[in-house]
Amino acid sequence: MITTEQLEKVRGWFAGRLPDDLFEELVEVAVDREEITVIGRIPAPRLAGDAGSAEREAAVEGRVREFRERTREDRMAVAREGEHRFGRKVSWGVECDGRRALFTHVAAPVMTRLRQPERQVLDTLIAGGVARSRSDALAWCVRLVQRHTDEWLGELRASLEHVQRVRAQGPDARPEGTHGEDAHDTEG
Repeated sequence: MITTEQLEKVRGWFAGRLPDDLFEELVEVAVDREEITVIGRIPAPRLAGDAGSAEREAAVEGRVREFRERTREDRMAVAREGEHRFGRKVSWGVECDGRRALFTHVAAPVMTRLRQPERQVLDTLIAGGVARSRSDALAWCVRLVQRHTDEWLGELRASLEHVQRVRAQGPDARPEGTHGEDAHDTEG
């Protein structure tokens, strides 16, 4: 679990390192054990007031594609530095006219053991055409939980950060510079 301070350092580094004209605004920097995802807002395309939804959708898709191609080299240079500095892959995304689009990003495998009733849930999703495989079905379930429990997950993350801070203040916490030796030990 990444601490709030670590996340702030990553966000700050990207905010300072990104070219000023890359995004209208840096919207989000998300970090986990494998990946840093940087998402910025880009300008919406200018359309006539009577533009239909299909025209608007096509224009946004074109704007996102144009941005991705035009900024590829700059983003790759920043990503290389960020990956070296933070030891994680860097992925990119944009928000444009209320739509979020992610470019290449890490799909990290996770292992789990499921009992038969849990496997039956996944198999039902496959049979119903919701997913192509158990892996896809499990990913779909995680996205569904995430969508409906963002507030609860946020509270849980905040609680975990609190636990980390309390642990750091415990009796096993080492003062800086002691490198593991007992600070009170005076015998050689």
